[in-house]
Amino acid sequence: MTSLALSRIAEMTGGRLTGADPGRMVSRISADSRDSGPGTLFFALIGEKTDGHVFARRAVAAGAAGVVRADWFEASGRPEGAFLLTEDPLAALGRLGAAWRSQFEIPVVGITGSAGKTTTTALLGLMARKYFEMKQSPRRAWVGGNIGNPLIGQVAEMHPDDLVILELSSFQLELMTLSPQVAVVLNITLNHLDRHGTMQAYTAAKARILNHQHQGDVAVLNRDDAGSWELSYHLKSDLISFGFNRPEANQSGTYIHKDSIYLQIERQQLKMFPVEWIRLRGQHNISNVLAACAAAAGASLALPAIQSAVEEFTGVAHRLEFVRNVRGADWYNDSIATAPERTLAALLSFQSPVILLLGGRDKNLPWEKLAEHVRSRVRHVILFGEAAELISSALGSVQPNQTLQSISRCASLQEAVQKAAELAQDGDSVLLSPGGTSYDAFKDFEERGECFRQWVNAL
Repeated sequence: MTSLALSRIAEMTGGRLTGADPGRMVSRISADSRDSGPGTLFFALIGEKTDGHVFARRAVAAGAAGVVRADWFEASGRPEGAFLLTEDPLAALGRLGAAWRSQFEIPVVGITGSAGKTTTTALLGLMARKYFEMKQSPRRAWVGGNIGNPLIGQVAEMHPDDLVILELSSFQLELMTLSPQVAVVLNITLNHLDRHGTMQAYTAAKARILNHQHQGDVAVLNRDDAGSWELSYHLKSDLISFGFNRPEANQSGTYIHKDSIYLQIERQQLKMFPVEWIRLRGQHNISNVLAACAAAAGASLALPAIQSAVEEFTGVAHRLEFVRNVRGADWYNDSIATAPERTLAALLSFQSPVILLLGGRDKNLPWEKLAEHVRSRVRHVILFGEAAELISSALGSVQPNQTLQSISRCASLQEAVQKAAELAQDGDSVLLSPGGTSYDAFKDFEERGECFRQWVNAL
């Protein structure tokens, strides 16, 4: 990031300076007070479990050039320092990012969807890195956003010829004032109604990734998902779609034909690679690969780089991650599944008898569709967490002539792991795919997955 004066940042964000030298220079941005030394502008962001305002004093003590805080926030004994007051620090950060990006064009691929974002983002990032390596190019692929790396502190290192690949959540898209040149919408299914209230509001948030695109930009949409495909009727950009079946003759997109991935573009069909190269489990992951290939085409990445990345990519932690085999049973960590739809996608990838660990905190989502498949595909269900009673009601009682043989209730996930170990037989698959969030007992789904992995490895 080129150094900017606080006064200029105030203009870009619409904030108001207090206690500050307007000419003080800012060379980097951070939302972590532990990383807020001289030249840093600290944003006091408010999260679900933490409030950055609590750490403003630490940022000032570390020598931060300034602190962006909410104008309504009052704290006794607030430290002296440079403050930029704004109604919403997160929105201000979004405005600053948009203003900064508008000064020069770094190509950006943005990926959103109800499920599959991280896997698709990580795979596309690997494709881009392979492409630059093969070209022996000084260009660099930056992968971040909701995937876990916000890229805030790395803006200074970016160059206009680099490629940025961002995973974007519906919460982040609510602040969107610029659209990526390549915008990917993997799917839109019931999710986060605890936050958005209605499916209409949730869909509108996802659609914002496309709102500011222009002619010459590319939208990547899913032909097999009604929520994603509905957005194709309102595009301002070019379209490269993805799906299992071949697109119409006048459309561009990826598809499967004779056990291989193909790209149809400009009415030509290009064979990309055999499906058997994909090392990920489940049809939903094949869909993610189709999406990544379509996005790679939109970003003009070469086929050899795409092929090399697909052959190498083995997935992302906590997403149908194989943990180990214990006494003949395979254990899988799918802690990322925080919605019933996502659990269903994981369940459908198994042919072996399944012991399913369900629970966590509900997001005001329906469980009936998952319950129907559980009764016919799962041998034992083990419930844990706040949503246990809700899920139990959706499942009903065990009936004769069903695959489902038992429903157990445990006080914690650790106890559920022990119960699953007692029930597991040779040839079973034990699957943690909770369907609920982790916030009833853990910091996030990653902590839940890490704990599950530790407990399984201790069996």
